[in-house]
Order: sequence, then structure tokens, then C-alpha cells
Amino acid sequence: MVQAQRVADCFLQLVRIDSPAREEQEIASFLKDRLEALGAEVFFDDADEATGGSVGNLIARFPGSVDVEPMLLSAHMDTVEPGRGVKPLFENGFFRSSGDTILGSDDKSGIAIILEVLQSLKDPSLPHGPIEVVFSVCEEIGLMGAKHLDKSCLQSRFGYVLDAWDIGKIVTRAPAANRFTFIIRGKESHAGAEPENGINAVVLAAKGIAACPDGRIDHETTCNIGRIEGGTATNIVPASAVVHAEARSHDPEKLKNLTRQMVDAFRQAVEMAVSGSAGLPSLEVSVEEDFPHTCIPEDAPVVLLAKRAAENLGRTMKTGSVGGGSDANIFFSHGIEACVIGTGMRDVHTVRENVALADMVACAELLVEMARVHAGREGSGS
Repeated sequence: MVQAQRVADCFLQLVRIDSPAREEQEIASFLKDRLEALGAEVFFDDADEATGGSVGNLIARFPGSVDVEPMLLSAHMDTVEPGRGVKPLFENGFFRSSGDTILGSDDKSGIAIILEVLQSLKDPSLPHGPIEVVFSVCEEIGLMGAKHLDKSCLQSRFGYVLDAWDIGKIVTRAPAANRFTFIIRGKESHAGAEPENGINAVVLAAKGIAACPDGRIDHETTCNIGRIEGGTATNIVPASAVVHAEARSHDPEKLKNLTRQMVDAFRQAVEMAVSGSAGLPSLEVSVEEDFPHTCIPEDAPVVLLAKRAAENLGRTMKTGSVGGGSDANIFFSHGIEACVIGTGMRDVHTVRENVALADMVACAELLVEMARVHAGREGSGS
């Protein structure tokens, strides 16, 4: 069964291993040894070739004691900065850092929980089906590990990604997102002597931004202008400007329409400008799919299984949506119904980050019960 001290000891080991994005080799080696000691077949894909990192995604397979379809469990190995030299503290039931770094519970709490689940399932009194584990790389820099994961390695068609905070919520809906880069080219000129001979790229960028939708568009759609670059000095009419932006929506059609609005706003701003020589001003637009959406029905087996397991433990499990993406979005786009469940992590990506041991234990208990219920096909919808 789940043991709190074992969870705590494992988590403390994990957060002391530096693993910023593209530098996950050390923690990957640690996890490989742990997983093999638990009886797993472990291998790495070649995602590092695409990400430029030190190691690929770790994939592990555990045989089941019952012949049912395999279940996927996943978390990511990388952390954000400042995440080097983490000095974890444990006080009043909570893990925190010493205050000058993040803690790394995003997502090492998920990793520790998965390891505890696998350890617990070695108890012969707990039947379970085959389990596949993916510990991904480079999640924090655009889900890059999951995007380049060799999906042919996976047999699971459903599973759970441990990468949220609320242990009583299963995330079934997440938005799709597009990233934009707008490059506006104008014409430089002396701002005092002959400004009329220049074409101000920053002003054109500002007009494009002003014409764009911004913030919350509706209950499921958002837009943000995130970064602007341009100009070299106040006495020079700027010849170039670059604008980086994003748009998200749970409705793919709304995202498509919003994308068109944003591109049109910048095109019209440039086209309405007074033309100069050599085809200036000009606009270069790049639209990149950041991640696809996730939309899992309330009555999907992956949802019913989680709810039944929670009920067996005397808990409730609500479904819900989030405004961000995770590796689950990528799994879903490849035909794997992957929901996101919480580990208790809070204030992530800050030096105030913390996680309660009790929440981690509760999450591990829930997953063990899911495995047990799934092995008996009880309430799983299978």
C-alpha cells in the first residue's frame, strides 16, 4: 500500500537533482535505475535529436497481473528556472524550497507519485493491468518532448498526466493554442533631420496591436500580445519591429477565426501605410500551432474510472477545464484519451512553490485504486 514516508523520501531525492529543460540526463538515469529495480522494461526515444537536449523521453512498461488494456501514467522531468541547487524544506506537512529557487514539484511531485504507485502495485494483493509510463523532456519549453515522442512505442489508449494542482479534479478540456510572430519592416531615417523619409515599423506594429482582440474574448477564448522588439535609438526612425503573440480557445473554429482576425489586423496596418521604396513597408507572418485542444466526454471510460476510484475511497472527483496546455493535449491528438489530475502543487514557477505531502499521498492512493478497479473492469466502462 501507499506509504507517506516513501513518497517523501523519493520526492526529496528528485528535487535535489537539477533538471532544467534540455538538461534531464541525470534525472533520467536516476529514474531508469529506479524503474528497472521495480521490474520495468525501460528505454528512451530519440526526442533529444529534435529538442537539442541531453536525453530523450523515458518510456517504461510494467506487465500486469490481469489481462486488460494498458493504462498510461505520465509526468515531465524538466523544471523551469531558477531550479538549480534546490534546497528542499519540510515544515508543517508542506515541502518548500529555501526561497531562492523553485521547489520543482512541477512536475517531480508527479514523478514521485507514479513511482510510489508502481511500488505499491508490487503487492500481490493488488491486481492491476499493464502500465505504461512516460517521463517526458522539455515540457516547460512548449511540450517539446511530447511533441517528438515516438507514439508507436505506446500501446495505451487512455491514461493520466499528473501535472495540475487540484487532487479532486480531473481535467477533461484544455484549449488549443497558436503562436504568432509578426515581423514589420519599415525604412530607417534620421528622426530629427528627415523623419518624413522614414517608415516607422514600431508605429505600424502598434497600429496592428491596437486592432487586435486582446485578453479574454469569451468564456473559452483568449488572446495575448506578449512581447515587442524594435528600434535602435530615439533619433532613428525604426526600420523593423517584431511582435510575438498567442491565441487560445477550446473551440477550434473560434481559434481559426481569431487567428485570421489577428493576421488581418497587422496586414491592414502595413497595407494602409504610405509606401516607400523597395517594396516597403512589408510584413512577414508566422503562425505556429503551439498545441491542439483536448475534449474528453464526461462519460468516457477514462473519466468514469477516476470517478469510481474516488467514490470507493469516499471522495468526489469533479471534471473541469483549464486555460493551459500540457502533454495530455499531445497525447489526445494522437488518439490517447489522457486526462490531467492534480498532485497538490501550488504557486508553481515561483520561489513560493509548495506541495503538501498529504495531497501527494492522496493522489497516489487514487491511482492505485484506479489500477485495482480497472483490473476488475469495475466501473471503468470497459
